Amino acid sequence: MSILVKPDTKVLIQGITGSFGARHAQLSLEYGSQIVAGVTPGKGGQFFNGGGREVPIFDTVSEAVKQTGATASAVFVPPPFAGDAILEGADAGLELVVAITEGIPVRDMVRVKRALAGNTKTRLIGPNCPGIVTPGAGKDSHGGCRIGIAPGYIHKAGNIGVVSRSGTLTYEAVWQLTSRGVGQSTCVGIGGDPVNGTSHLDVIKLFNEDPETAGIIMIGEIGGSAEEEAAEWIKQHCRKPVAGFIAGATAPPGRRMGHAGAIVSGGKGTAAAKIAAFKDAGIGIAVTPSEMADTLLKMM
Repeated sequence: MSILVKPDTKVLIQGITGSFGARHAQLSLEYGSQIVAGVTPGKGGQFFNGGGREVPIFDTVSEAVKQTGATASAVFVPPPFAGDAILEGADAGLELVVAITEGIPVRDMVRVKRALAGNTKTRLIGPNCPGIVTPGAGKDSHGGCRIGIAPGYIHKAGNIGVVSRSGTLTYEAVWQLTSRGVGQSTCVGIGGDPVNGTSHLDVIKLFNEDPETAGIIMIGEIGGSAEEEAAEWIKQHCRKPVAGFIAGATAPPGRRMGHAGAIVSGGKGTAAAKIAAFKDAGIGIAVTPSEMADTLLKMM
């Protein structure tokens, strides 16, 4: 099984006519994802050609949903307009909005977060994230659902769940598993911005309830307290083995490392504190990124 998306999930691309959105729409189509619509204001009635298919383009998300039955979207909209694009997806009743855009103003994301607080239908992943992949069962795991920018070819259908703040380390964990002949149920990149939608804990809970996810890799970074909160819940409730890695152990205090949220400030959010929380929760610790898959497989 999988979480959040399945191979038959119908996906629309917000910003499909931009160079970045078009490129990854093409790659998702080639992977076998069900990309059923694109949305670019002013370009309704046109078509996006990719993967041997013509994808209709609509002016609004609500029109695209009504015409195609899409339940999920990928947001490739420029930063000044991405917040509104997320809210447009929520207003249209989408179940999942995956915001790939980097550099959305924090003020805009606070507004989005408040607007979504009372919305029980729409889940946001991101922003500033690689997205989500549920590998398919076909050759090279094609025929799955790829929403975002993750390289599809590294994935393999299986029973390990991966959740990460870092896109690059998501790919590293997935490739380590696949290279060892071990597949993944779903891989979720939640992004590294300080104000985001879905947390480590949200994803861990979903993996814990998925009957065909047998183990979990959780990748965190310095900054914030999301990893400690997830570790506390895992200690009390998780029934499955979890291996973890924390990036940024050598980062100097006050220096932002890569992601906007990866900063140690006021003595909080240190790698040492997160690693201690992992150990206390019984989470296997990968000392280096190269040990993530092996740490979990030894636990299993």
